[in-house]
Amino acid sequence: MFRIIKLLPLILLPFCGLGQTGFRVTGKVIDSLTQQPLQGASVFCQNTTIGTVTNAEGVFRLNLSNGGYDLVVSFMGFETQSVRISNTMPESADLTIMLQQKEKSLEEVAIVATNEVTNGWEKYGAFLTDHFIGKTENSKACVIENPEVLRFFYSRKRKRLKVTGDSVLVITNKALGYVVKYQLDSFVHEYDNGKTLYAGYPFYEQMQGSDEEMQEWMERRKTAYNGSVLQFLRAYHDSTLNGDGYRVELITDGSNASSPIYNPYDADYYDTLDFNRVELFFPGRLRVAYTKEKPDPAYLSVNKLPKNTPVQVSILDLANGIVVEENGYYYDQKDVLTLGYWSWEKMADFLPYDYHPETDTIENMKARLNRQSDDEEPTAEEAPTAEEENTVNNY
Repeated sequence: MFRIIKLLPLILLPFCGLGQTGFRVTGKVIDSLTQQPLQGASVFCQNTTIGTVTNAEGVFRLNLSNGGYDLVVSFMGFETQSVRISNTMPESADLTIMLQQKEKSLEEVAIVATNEVTNGWEKYGAFLTDHFIGKTENSKACVIENPEVLRFFYSRKRKRLKVTGDSVLVITNKALGYVVKYQLDSFVHEYDNGKTLYAGYPFYEQMQGSDEEMQEWMERRKTAYNGSVLQFLRAYHDSTLNGDGYRVELITDGSNASSPIYNPYDADYYDTLDFNRVELFFPGRLRVAYTKEKPDPAYLSVNKLPKNTPVQVSILDLANGIVVEENGYYYDQKDVLTLGYWSWEKMADFLPYDYHPETDTIENMKARLNRQSDDEEPTAEEAPTAEEENTVNNY
């Protein structure tokens, strides 16, 4: 079984309203060397549909629902920077983000020293697709539109495949109705132990479609959401695990033996923090059973499990514990390891953090499309004043 660390995995429109409280993020992007503003820098919340570009003064603003996000800032020729933000952090109201210029000479040296595969996509493209996009039913409707931006490196000594991207990778997901623009940091597969790790900065855009297609996307998104890590963490945060169909057990030794956790909100595992956050911590790994849907038959076949397996079972290793915000965002994400059914579901089945089944309607999809077609760059006149900084617009 593959062990996969998944950075939920989180470029340009404001949040479509959920009727929830929210907060405003404002800031300025500048060149760290010259201190000059960078116009046209991309500013987006990773794994969402929320983003914008900076104006002539380097200014940006975003309106977000309460919760946590990784704010990603990128500009050609500069190092991409990620900043954790949330409504619990007052400093999010006035950010100054200084981007550093890339060291071209170091890049050139690194390229010369690598073992790049000249026909990488032809040789490893199908393997990458299976382990990054996935093998689920939704993956069959996913296409990597620009594989030419990918670079493949294979180390014979380490028996390791590494894939990077020269520019943004574009993935069309016709099953869920999204175009995913993924700034791929790296995809690494180690053949000796079967471990796969990938990291980067995904951004979701709503696809164009007829009412019939949008209706189908709604249904498929709801199916993908049910039983997902995102739903599970929201359910744990909201104390609705049982009602949402989850059973949790604790694995405390090196075997796969587990014992039921009858009260998952016991102080031994769960703590309520300020600003509507919760902390989860376990003296071992968590075995999570989702009882409302059966496993994908393809998953059962690949893992040689009985065809009548009734529930989806995943393993969650939180390492040092995590803090969960009200939108399901958690940190530190690098400390979370998923196995079992959750490692079967990959990019083809992921949803953005601003997805909520109760507000995912055809009307909201169309409104999102309209905003995607507009110029979202704030003008100098639109930049928020000091009096406006504490005012939040819910779209």
